[in-house]
Amino acid sequence: MLHLIKLSVGPKDVGQLRDIQARRAVAEPPLRHQTRTMPKRAAEILAGGSIYWVVAGFLQVRQRILDIREEAWDDGSPCTGLVLDPELVPVAARPVKPFQGWRYLEPEAAPPDVSAAAATEGVEALPARLRQELRALGLL
Repeated sequence: MLHLIKLSVGPKDVGQLRDIQARRAVAEPPLRHQTRTMPKRAAEILAGGSIYWVVAGFLQVRQRILDIREEAWDDGSPCTGLVLDPELVPVAARPVKPFQGWRYLEPEAAPPDVSAAAATEGVEALPARLRQELRALGLL
C-alpha cells in the first residue's frame, strides 16, 4: 500500500474543501481530483491507499483513492483522474511546507486517523482557525 500527499489550493479550511468537493461530486460524478501525471506506482496506491490533503499549511485529512484512470482536461489534453471516496477522514495534523504537485507518502510516514469522538474533545473542540494559529505558533 502507498499513499499520496497533495496541497489543497484554495480552501482555507477543511470545511471549505468538503463544500467544494460536495458541489463537484454532484456536478460531475464521481468525485475525483484531476492531476497532470499518472502515478507510476498506481497499483500500490489502489491496494488501499489514500490522498492526504494539506489544507492551510497543515496535513489535516485524508480520502481513500478508489480508482486511478486516464482522463482529459476541458481542452482535450490528457490528465489523470483520482477517483475519491467522499468521506474526509481527520488525521493528526502536522505542518507541511509548500511543494508542487503530489508526492508519494509511505504508510509508516502517514499520520494516524483521529476518531470522530476525539475530534470533538479537548484541543480538537477548538475552532479550526484557532487550532491552526496555535500550531503555527508551535503551541500544539
